[in-house]
Amino acid sequence: MQNTESDTPLDLPTHSSPWTLFCIFLRLGLTSFGGPAAHLGYFRDEFVKRRRWLDEHTFSDLVALCQFLPGPGSSQVGIAIGRFRGGIAGALAAWLGFTLPSVLLMVAFAYGFTHLAEANGLHLLRGLKLAAVAVVAQAVWSMGRTLCPDRARVTIAVASAIAVIVLGATYGQIASIVVAGVAGALLLKSSTEVPRAPLGMPGTKTGAAICLTVFGLLLFGLPAAAALLHAYPLDLFAAFYRVGSLVFGGGHVVLPLLEAVVVPRGWLSTNSFMAGYGAAQAIPGPLFTFAAFLGAASTGYPAGITGALIATVAIFLPSFLLVGAALPLWGELRAFASMRRAMAGINAAVVGILLAALYDPVWTSAVHSGRDFALVIVALALLGWWRLPSWAVVLLTALLAWWVV
Repeated sequence: MQNTESDTPLDLPTHSSPWTLFCIFLRLGLTSFGGPAAHLGYFRDEFVKRRRWLDEHTFSDLVALCQFLPGPGSSQVGIAIGRFRGGIAGALAAWLGFTLPSVLLMVAFAYGFTHLAEANGLHLLRGLKLAAVAVVAQAVWSMGRTLCPDRARVTIAVASAIAVIVLGATYGQIASIVVAGVAGALLLKSSTEVPRAPLGMPGTKTGAAICLTVFGLLLFGLPAAAALLHAYPLDLFAAFYRVGSLVFGGGHVVLPLLEAVVVPRGWLSTNSFMAGYGAAQAIPGPLFTFAAFLGAASTGYPAGITGALIATVAIFLPSFLLVGAALPLWGELRAFASMRRAMAGINAAVVGILLAALYDPVWTSAVHSGRDFALVIVALALLGWWRLPSWAVVLLTALLAWWVV
């Protein structure tokens, strides 16, 4: 297989300031429509193709690793990239930049700014979702060419896509990654081993142990403290921390689980929850920021901005702890040849998982007519042949969708 641009040695400095990371991820947070699969497409375009901070294999390994962890997969990849480039401060800056736009929109919606539901707004949002189809499709194609160069890995990718579609995102993703890892370790030849990452994994074993300890203490200790003290802010934090710690399958899975937390407790009515649910599907950035709406619109005290801050920090905190624990251990495990063969199989499974996500929810939620399909083709042409950056294609497709109505 010939080397692509993303496979060449990385020759850029290995450190970026927190401010630089914040600005880069802020732009991504403003333009990353389409859910977790689309976010990964935007990340790949920015950090593998454009900036060459990671090679294709390292990026795909990070994606595979974060698929194993509970919580928001795309946000965890962003946190890991920030950790690579700027340490703990870089991870915080990357998360804040990517998350801030959708948090602000969710809080604004909670305060009653419903102008996104007006006719023109709906058409613009339709265009943004169609652009996400093109971004994910290009990512699947490009990653497939690099990570599935032989029949064995193509077979793993196809089987993984079928498993996710048949079993659903939560169980299908976990089963696909586990089976693909075993198949890769046992069946792939040494010639298919992926090269070791050119960047060392950040963190230490001691740091990983501390992160895991804190994660477990908060998971089991927060509910007990909330029950003992009967304080709403602590109860809110404990409930959202538990959801962020235990939900597998990414953003689309967390929404119904949050309903089971807030509606029965009387923190929010079903109608209000569904209104926020719709807004969360339409805005850029991680769907986990729906927590900001729930905290801001809650009937408890404090609500508003303070409630949004408590809920948002609580639901994302497990991701920081789990990524901090996983990165150093993953770096050591990847040094073994059998593990690198397993990662080659898992990387192929990631392509299949993204292929399944391209169908549902990305395609099924966006393409409803021949006109929609035409706009997807235009967006693909702008990405693949005109070589326009993703953010420009997103804006142009949104404007075209508004204009052709």
